[in-house]
Amino acid sequence: MQLALLLARQAASKGEIPIGAVVVQDDEVIAWAHNEKEARQDATAHAEMLAMTRAAEYLGSWRLNQATLYCNLEPCSMCAGAMINTRLKRLVYASRDPKAGAAGSVIDLVRYPGLNHQVEVRGGILQGESSQLLKGFFNLLRN
Repeated sequence: MQLALLLARQAASKGEIPIGAVVVQDDEVIAWAHNEKEARQDATAHAEMLAMTRAAEYLGSWRLNQATLYCNLEPCSMCAGAMINTRLKRLVYASRDPKAGAAGSVIDLVRYPGLNHQVEVRGGILQGESSQLLKGFFNLLRN
C-alpha cells in the first residue's frame, strides 16, 4: 500500500487525481500505475485499469486469479468490472469512496453473488494517509 500511495502522490504532482495501484503475485510486485486520465485524455486510464493491463502483459495471461491489487481508493464500477473479468483474487484498498465505490460503499460489484467471479476484499489499510492525500488534492483544486 505504501507503493500505491507513492504512485498516488506522483499522479497528484502531474495534476492527476491521486490514485495509485500495485499488482502483487507470489510476494512480487508485477505491475503498477497511477491515474493517467488527464495525460491520455482517456476516461478509462484509471490506475487500477492500467496496473491490471500491465500485470496481464507481464504474466502473458489475462487471468489474474493469483494476484492481489492494492490501491489507495476503493475502485469504481468500471475498475471493479475489470477485476471480475480478470478473475482477480484479492483487492486491498485504503479509503472508501462514498460517491463511486464499487467494493461495498455505493455498490458491492466485486462480491456480487450473481456474477461468475467474486473478489476477496480488504479495506481501510492506511486509510488516514490516503484520505488526507485525496482531501488535500481536491481542496487545492477548489481553491
